[in-house]
Amino acid sequence: MPSLSPHWIAFEHHRRLARGEPAGVIAAVQQHLAAQPEALPLVLDAVTSERIELDWRTPAAQLLAQLPPAPATDEPDEAPGGEVPRGPGRPKLGVTAREVTLLPRHWDWLARQPGGASVALRKLVQSAMRDGGSAEAQRRATEAAYRFMSIVCGDLPQYEEVSRALFAGDLARVEALAADWPTDVTAHLRTLLSQIDAAGVRN
Repeated sequence: MPSLSPHWIAFEHHRRLARGEPAGVIAAVQQHLAAQPEALPLVLDAVTSERIELDWRTPAAQLLAQLPPAPATDEPDEAPGGEVPRGPGRPKLGVTAREVTLLPRHWDWLARQPGGASVALRKLVQSAMRDGGSAEAQRRATEAAYRFMSIVCGDLPQYEEVSRALFAGDLARVEALAADWPTDVTAHLRTLLSQIDAAGVRN
């Protein structure tokens, strides 16, 4: 199934054909195939590098209609009349009261924290979400870079060395080893490496 990302990228071997929203990429790929019917373009999600498999002979409007809808947001559904139903807690903050079971020493420690147990627990959870989310984002970004390399770059010089450097987290070495790769390939690889770097900064 095609990716939900609004950003795609298309390559013909090591040359980029298009990058952007699905409609533009589909148009570029179909135009390329009309001129070169024997071509084998690769279309990827520009963020995750997941391969997008479509029958490019199908009319563009029909291809776009086949795409899955954008992911739903986390916003709560509205009740009739526009009011959002809320449970117990502090409605303006969306806080919900639920039971938490801890040992006495844990409750004692929480009670000594500024703002009390509730504030301390919220801070602990927020910190864990931030740290864990950053590590997960970095892992996903690394996988996206490797996925792109395995699909598009497998026949390029020092591919294995570049892959090892990627999983070692040595992004500078990845760029150095891939410096002589085709320009369009290295340009997109740098974009993917910047996603890894940004996730690491947030960690």
